[in-house]
Amino acid sequence: MRRNLWGRLFAAAILLPLALAACAPSQAVRSEAEWPTRDVLAAYGEMDAGQFVVPAIPLRYLTPTTVRQLVDFWTDEPPGSIVVDPYSYFLYYVMGDNKAVRYRIGVGAAGRTFAGRASVGFKREWPYWTPTANMIRIEPALYGPWAGGMAPGPANPLGARAMYLYRGGRDSMYRIHGTYEPGSIGNSQSAGCIRMFQQDAIHLYGKVQIGARVRVLGPAETGLGTSPSRPA
Repeated sequence: MRRNLWGRLFAAAILLPLALAACAPSQAVRSEAEWPTRDVLAAYGEMDAGQFVVPAIPLRYLTPTTVRQLVDFWTDEPPGSIVVDPYSYFLYYVMGDNKAVRYRIGVGAAGRTFAGRASVGFKREWPYWTPTANMIRIEPALYGPWAGGMAPGPANPLGARAMYLYRGGRDSMYRIHGTYEPGSIGNSQSAGCIRMFQQDAIHLYGKVQIGARVRVLGPAETGLGTSPSRPA
C-alpha cells in the first residue's frame, strides 16, 4: 500500500511541471524566415508621431508586396525624386544607381486624373484638410460640414503627413499623404489622391525635400522603370 502511494506521488511530481509548461505562453523567438519578419513588425508597429500616436498596421495588410523595400529601378530622374505609378499602385523614391525605395499606395479619383511632372511645393506634419469645391458640390451631405476645414487627428483624411504637389508655381491640389484606412492600400478609391500607410508616409516625408521633382506616370506608362529596357 505504501509502495503504491509513493509511486503515485512520484508520477505526479513528474507530470505536474509538464502540465504547467503546456499552459505557459510560448517564449519562442521569431525567426527571420517567418513572415512578417521582426524588421517589418518594427517598421509598421505603433509609433509616436508627434501630436498623435499612429496605430500599428494590422498583420493581414502586411505582405511582401505591400511593405516598403529597396528595389531595382531604372530611371533618368535624379536621386531624391519621386516617381508615382498609380496604375500599378506603387510609388518610388529614387536613390540613384538604379535603385529606389518602393512603397505600396492606394489611389483616389484625383490620383487617376493627374499625370506628368510636378514638384513638392511644401509638406506638413499632421495637416489640416479642406474638401475641394467640387467634392462639396457632388456630395454636399458628406463634405459640406467640413467646408471650413478639418483639424488634424484620427479622422483627418490626410493622416499623419502630407506632401503637396505644385505645377507651374501653383498648387495642383494633388497630395501624397497617409491614411487611417490601411485596407485602401493597393486599391482604387472614390476620393483622394495618393495615400500610403501612415508609417510609409512618415518614412517618405523624412526623405523628401521641398522642391523635389515628381513624375506621375499615365496609363500607357505604367511599369516604366521596373526593367532596364523600359526606364522611367
